[in-house]
Amino acid sequence: MNSNPSLHDLHILHRVATTLSFRKAALQLQQTPSAVSHAITRLEQQLQVRLFNRTTRSVRPTPAAEQLLQRLAPAFAEIDAALQQLQDSQGELRGRLRINLPRPAAHLLLAPRMGEWHARHPEVELELAINDALVDIVREGFDAGIRFGESLQQGMVATRVGAPVQFVVCAAPSYLAQHGTPQHPAELLQHACLQLRFPSGAYYQWELQREQEKMQLACQGPLASDDLEVLLQGALSGMGLCYHYQAMVAPYVARGELVYVLQDWWPPAEHFYLYHPGRRLRPALLQALVDFLRSPR
Repeated sequence: MNSNPSLHDLHILHRVATTLSFRKAALQLQQTPSAVSHAITRLEQQLQVRLFNRTTRSVRPTPAAEQLLQRLAPAFAEIDAALQQLQDSQGELRGRLRINLPRPAAHLLLAPRMGEWHARHPEVELELAINDALVDIVREGFDAGIRFGESLQQGMVATRVGAPVQFVVCAAPSYLAQHGTPQHPAELLQHACLQLRFPSGAYYQWELQREQEKMQLACQGPLASDDLEVLLQGALSGMGLCYHYQAMVAPYVARGELVYVLQDWWPPAEHFYLYHPGRRLRPALLQALVDFLRSPR
């Protein structure tokens, strides 16, 4: 290595790797694409290693760059947090907050309250990346993620947010009239059950519990999907039993379009957690979102 790379050039490296685009990185940094390209070339010469594989259509970091960025990510996050906190301390919150979360969390936690959030923080751009697959939020450049507790990444600071989430079993009256109402979870194996498919390809096993007795059932049926709305519509049409979020099915139950089943066996309620890298400083923007989600509706 001829000399130590500048923090400025390393910051450009981070932006290019995050955006996968010299042009987008230049726009974010308020520089020209040529200046960004020269900075990367300068870094490659100093480090004596290729940092990006470039074509006319794509930009991808090399394994060497990915390894370097993985080590640098916590430091950049700390720098960004410190600068953001300094700016926030001077007045109204402003800037962009990038959150990765699954569809149920988006629909239950944030979608009903986005207007309220915007009224409180009109200068904050809330970017929601809705993804049911588990992702590395540091590697992908997110400020935080939202997941259930068992799905949290190691080394993260997690805060419980939102109301308790209850899972229920339900079906349309037409299905129950034709096939009967199960009285015990074991009977579900003889029924048509609509299956939730994870992005990994695995199917969710229905979790049921009564006092200390717990059951996990690999139910089967005529429909499987990674979209809970599709499963809900399948249940409404009488295709089979559905394991779903109570908050999403309650309006249909109230109208008599769905009926709760096995209520004595519903599992304990769960909570979503907002999590972020375990650094000392929590940015003011992120703290504002945590306080908002923990406040009563």
